Amino acid sequence: MEKRAFFKNRTLAWLLITPQLLLVFLFFYWPAGEALYWAFTLEQPWGGGNEWVGLENFQALLGDSAYWGSVGVSFAYAVLATGIAMAGALVLALFVDRQLRGFQAYRSIFVWPYAIAAPAAAIAFRFIFAPESGMIGALNALWPGLWDPVLNATQALIMVVLCHAWIWIGYNFIFFLAALQSIPRSLIEASAMDGSGALRRMRDIQLPLIAPTLFFLMVINLTGSFTDSFGIVDIMTEGGPARGTEVMVYKIYFDGFKGLDYSGAAAQSIVLMLLVMALTFVQFRWVERRVHYS
Repeated sequence: MEKRAFFKNRTLAWLLITPQLLLVFLFFYWPAGEALYWAFTLEQPWGGGNEWVGLENFQALLGDSAYWGSVGVSFAYAVLATGIAMAGALVLALFVDRQLRGFQAYRSIFVWPYAIAAPAAAIAFRFIFAPESGMIGALNALWPGLWDPVLNATQALIMVVLCHAWIWIGYNFIFFLAALQSIPRSLIEASAMDGSGALRRMRDIQLPLIAPTLFFLMVINLTGSFTDSFGIVDIMTEGGPARGTEVMVYKIYFDGFKGLDYSGAAAQSIVLMLLVMALTFVQFRWVERRVHYS
C-alpha cells in the first residue's frame, strides 16, 4: 500500500513553501504580468504614463517583416544547435561508455564546456573563427573571402550555432552517459555474443532504452536554444550581418533597450513565451507518444 506524508501543522507547511512561492512570484509572475500589461499599452520611452492601445502592438509586430525574419532565424538556430549538441554528446557518451583506455579522464573533460559562461565561450569562438587570424586566416590567405562571418550571414549563423552547441554538449553528455550506464550489461554482452556490432547494438538496444532521456534533452535543448542564445549572439555578432543572426530574444533586447520601444519589446516577449509553451506542448502531446518508459 502506498504511504503518504501529511502535515498536521499547516503553519509549518506554509513556512516551508513560502520562500519558493516568493521567488516564483518575484522573478516570474510579476515580470510576466508587467510585460503582459505593457504589451497592451503604449509605454513612453522616457516615462510619463501608459496609453491603452489593445492589440495594436501585436498587429504592428505581426506586420513587421524584420520580426518574421528573426522568427525564422530563431527556428533555424534552435534546430541546428539542438541537433549538433545532442548528436555530438551522444557519440561522445557512446565512446566513453565502452570503457576504452583513459575513459575516466574523458568523462570529466567532456563535461567542462558546460561550466564555461556563454559570453566567455562566445569571446573564445569569436577569435577562433576570426577571418584574419589562426587556421581560418591561413585558409583565407589561400582562398580570399572563403570565410568572412562579418559579411556573410550564413557563416555568422553557423559560427554562433557551433558555439551554442559546444556549450550544451557537456550538459547533454552527462545525461546520455548516465542513461547508457543504467542499461544492464547483460543485454549488451548477450547481443555482442550473438554477433551484433557496435552500431547494431546502439540502434536496437541502447537508443530504444534511453528514449526517455532523448526526449527530455530534446525539450530542454529546444527551449534553451530559444531563450539562452542572447549572450552568444550579443558578443559574437550583435544580430548581424544584415540581421542574419538576430534571434527573437536578441531582438527583444535590441528593440527594448536600444530602440526604446518598450511596448513592442513586451509584445515580442509575450509571443516568445507563447511560442515556447506551444512548442513544449506539441512535444509532450505528440512526440512523447513514441517514448516508452518501461
